[in-house]
Amino acid sequence: MVSEGRRGILFGLGAYLIWGAFPLYWPLLEPGGAMEILAHRVIWSLVAVVAVLTVSHAWRRLPRGRRELRLLAIAAVMIGINWGVYIWGVNHHHVVETSLGYFVNPLVTVALSVLILGERLRRVQWAAVGVAAVGVVILTVDTGRPPWIALVLATSFGCYGLIKKVVGVEPAAGLAVETVVLTPVAAGYLIWLGVAGEATFASHGIGHPFLLASAGPVTAVPLLLFAGAASRIPLSTIGLMQYLTPSIQFVIGVTIRHEPLGTMRLVGFVFVWLSLIVFTVDSMARRGVADPGTATLPAMEPV
Repeated sequence: MVSEGRRGILFGLGAYLIWGAFPLYWPLLEPGGAMEILAHRVIWSLVAVVAVLTVSHAWRRLPRGRRELRLLAIAAVMIGINWGVYIWGVNHHHVVETSLGYFVNPLVTVALSVLILGERLRRVQWAAVGVAAVGVVILTVDTGRPPWIALVLATSFGCYGLIKKVVGVEPAAGLAVETVVLTPVAAGYLIWLGVAGEATFASHGIGHPFLLASAGPVTAVPLLLFAGAASRIPLSTIGLMQYLTPSIQFVIGVTIRHEPLGTMRLVGFVFVWLSLIVFTVDSMARRGVADPGTATLPAMEPV
């Protein structure tokens, strides 16, 4: 008999492994462009989450308050930006940089908590943020441009996570509202592509439509696994497991997608990794200490 704790760990590993494998999945949906893939992801995610809510008889969990719905509408915009930039980055050979975005994301989330929620950082945590900033500067100097893909991913998902923290809705219910908000835009874009003769859904073999439609369950399944893990294991465990996803993506980018990793770029990543180690160790050491006003490293579900 598998204990609830072990089941939670298995659920968490399943979620983060699926998210980590995304750089292998999105290229399969080509020749669809990033925006077309994003539009299909939104629509088929709505189909998938409606099925989940129906099977689980969870329609009553949908938020109905005006404030919640307004915040979730903003969250929808944030997650739409995040999904679109991520798909574009992966399919344009920037997998390593997208992984950087999810390495930096917990620190960006903490920074937003300080700026917006008034939480406080300890000196060690400020030092960790500073070390990460040095890493970003090194990467900027190395590439001759700021790592905008990583920064957009980290910022958009940080804002998304902060809104979801404030609203406090379940993952499936939140995703349902968010995809409802985005679906009119996604459907309009797909109709425009079809009229312009540029849609790929029905023009690239029988397998291509099924691959595009698979974006729905591929989005919903790991989200549900994450929810199952979060209800069974401590948040600190999930907080450590979340680094699996960008680590896997980084390895895929270097070993399978053969993206360049020069010395300076590696040094920049080392600074970011060092900052995360410092922040995580400090947060775990302080966990349980009565200091409710200080920020701790959040456990977030990547996308």
